[in-house]
Amino acid sequence: MDDSTKEPEVTEETVEDAPEEEVEKDTKKDTKKDTKKDTKKDTSAPDDKPAAARKGPSTPVWVALVVVALVVGVLGGHFLLGGIGGSSLSGKTTLSEDQLDSVMGTYTYGGKTYDVTARDVITTQSSLSSAKQEDGSYKVPAADGVVSYARSAILAKAAEDQGISISDEDRDAYAQSTLGNSDYDSIASSYGMDADTVKKLISQSAAMSKLRDSVVTTNAGTAPTAPTKPADGQQDAATSDYAQYVIGLAGSEWDADNNGWAATDGPYATALSNYTITNDSATYEAAQAAYYVAYQQYSSTQSVAKSQWTNYVNGLLCNASISVFSLVA
Repeated sequence: MDDSTKEPEVTEETVEDAPEEEVEKDTKKDTKKDTKKDTKKDTSAPDDKPAAARKGPSTPVWVALVVVALVVGVLGGHFLLGGIGGSSLSGKTTLSEDQLDSVMGTYTYGGKTYDVTARDVITTQSSLSSAKQEDGSYKVPAADGVVSYARSAILAKAAEDQGISISDEDRDAYAQSTLGNSDYDSIASSYGMDADTVKKLISQSAAMSKLRDSVVTTNAGTAPTAPTKPADGQQDAATSDYAQYVIGLAGSEWDADNNGWAATDGPYATALSNYTITNDSATYEAAQAAYYVAYQQYSSTQSVAKSQWTNYVNGLLCNASISVFSLVA
């Protein structure tokens, strides 16, 4: 069945930033409070991060989809589904070991056509031993796995075309920075994969990271660190540490010589207008309000960077075509 007139939407998500509207809501709520009189009765310390910011990605998902997790968007071009060309998978939901190299689909990119086998799909998600069922058979991988594999391969080719290569040292450093560990046997054991596959996936992900860095011109920087919670009973105490925290985030908005805001219309000055802040005095609540402003700015910049990457990826994928020979879910 030729469904080339449609462009199915693919919705695999990247690591999420805190939604701006939730950050804005928390900021407005906190900055409307008048703390000049230090009359706040709620002594419970607020959470370290905006609610949405505390939602982290699942590390097992990151490992299993180490490359495609960097892709968001629409897979363009021709998209053919179903038993095309008398595929050997027709009517099957399981495979024997000697059928693992059965072609599940093909994709065309850059004028060349490539096969995607059941083995290819399975080994990007688990080890063959983990995927083997009690009777020695293997489930036919889902059609989504074929699409994910093709997208990953296209991005890997784009990285290769740009001369991006990953050494063993690059791979180890990337694993250490993202997983906190470069013991591949341990990682493989944790996720039901083999060490060689894990090394391959992490190398691909490191290459995608380099490709992304070369494409995305917006530098989102790093997420701000939340202020340290005060000791019990000290929630309303103004300290020099919190003052320095606020001033550090505010940067040029703060005029140290005049011991106040350089202007009253900046984002920090506006958000913290109801707080008493000096060069050496600010409360924890004021520090948290400053943190929300910083996180909102970071989130907004991240969104711009994400859009740049998505547009680049879709520019590649819209020139590819794919045929999938089974619709098994």
